[in-house]
Amino acid sequence: MSELATMDVMRTSLAGSAKPVARPKAMTMVIDGEIGRHEMSEIGEMLARLSMDGVTDLVMDLQGVTHLDYRGVPSLVRRAEVFRKLGGDIKIAGLSSYLFTIFQAAGAHGAFDFFADVSDAQRAFRDAVMVQG
Repeated sequence: MSELATMDVMRTSLAGSAKPVARPKAMTMVIDGEIGRHEMSEIGEMLARLSMDGVTDLVMDLQGVTHLDYRGVPSLVRRAEVFRKLGGDIKIAGLSSYLFTIFQAAGAHGAFDFFADVSDAQRAFRDAVMVQG
């Protein structure tokens, strides 16, 4: 089983600032390395904690991920459903074609909004706020 190379969570406001806030609504989670079953479980636990801490809009930056265990994708879909019930979402950014194929094979091709890069995913959350506001 592989180890998670690095996992960095950066808090961002809807305005795109990288300044930490006490109870953020929007965050970007940067994940690197090879993601096995154990790491997928850790990510799921982290997502549960973030949703309990008031985070509703989460961008998962997977640009640095070299492999992802397909068996963890359904739990990621379930976590996204929790975010949606809270009025937010999880958006996926930076997937290689290899990782996108894993998401498709695991049945999650329609479960997420996929973006080429993090800034596009963050912009989608900001644009949604502007339309609603």
